[in-house]
Amino acid sequence: MAVPAVVAVVAVVGGVATTASADLPEKTPQEVLALAGASDVTSFSGTVAQSSDLGLPDISGIAGSAGGGSGSGGSSGSGSSGSDAAGAFDATSALELLTGSHTARVYANGADKVRVQVLDQLAERDVVRNGDDLWLYDSNDSSAVHSTLPAESDAASSDVPTTIPTPDELAAEFLSAVDPTTDVSLGADTSVAGRSAYDLVLTPRTEATLVGSVSIAVDSETGMPLQVEVFARGVSSPAFEVGFTDLSLDAPSASLFDFTPPAGTDVTEKDLSGAGHDGTGPVAGGAASGTGAADADKPVVTGEGWDAIVETTIGGDLSDLTSNPLFAQLAAPVAGGSALQTTLVSVLLTDDGRLLAGAVPIDALQAAAAR
Repeated sequence: MAVPAVVAVVAVVGGVATTASADLPEKTPQEVLALAGASDVTSFSGTVAQSSDLGLPDISGIAGSAGGGSGSGGSSGSGSSGSDAAGAFDATSALELLTGSHTARVYANGADKVRVQVLDQLAERDVVRNGDDLWLYDSNDSSAVHSTLPAESDAASSDVPTTIPTPDELAAEFLSAVDPTTDVSLGADTSVAGRSAYDLVLTPRTEATLVGSVSIAVDSETGMPLQVEVFARGVSSPAFEVGFTDLSLDAPSASLFDFTPPAGTDVTEKDLSGAGHDGTGPVAGGAASGTGAADADKPVVTGEGWDAIVETTIGGDLSDLTSNPLFAQLAAPVAGGSALQTTLVSVLLTDDGRLLAGAVPIDALQAAAAR
């Protein structure tokens, strides 16, 4: 089950989508699972809201200064400076989205036409995919990363961890991983963004995980997930929530997927020809081609289900990461490395360059690292 990776990669949220009760025809949990699995909505637009309550400090005040200097170091064309800029863009955005609250406008017309606009208070971040054309834009430092996806790629913009995930994308990760380690039940009928929905509840059968339960609002008409809430063990309010506040199932205008960076934007060309066909190579990792990414080991998963632990080796010099103000604000020194502990997920960076993550306590990661 991919739960640790799901929780660790996405921006985590809490308490934002408007909900109310609904009165729907009775269904079993298995029928609602089937309804969600059969959903074929590919064209829509709407507003997605998120915030987080993970016990982390709000780093939005220092994210701009930490990321702006690095992110503006890129240059038009390719090369190491461009890779560094893309890496800073990814790392800073991903860290900032772990805290605070954010709103995004989301547009989709099929798997290869997707636009996500993260609307910060004084800035905007865009991820735009139009066919094989992929843009990442940050108005905070007037930087952009452009890539041409390989012909074999079926990746969508959601593969880049710099934007808010839509509820259907996130729910798909949880639903595809439902197995005997998960109890599936139904909560009370609900309403999200003005649409009636079933409340599908996934509860881990183990106490070794930090996750108490996951609640997915499944649209009663289309089966499209409208909201995802993740509850930490023993806590009654969601630590993680992402949901639509408004939603239209009409196809968005084609012009929304045509992106031209504003004048004065520092554009970096990112070569994805050596990336995996799933599109999660250098763009998602942010590593420079021929350096860390090429030398890093493939992730190793120990255990299964909700308490699984993912371990990988980070290549290259770690000083840039460990000296980043964002890292210092979030991580704490522990025996053998540095650790990030939240109410839902833990991350351990060892002194010898290994990264372990899971929806488990830090001591479980330390035990795995010592094996």
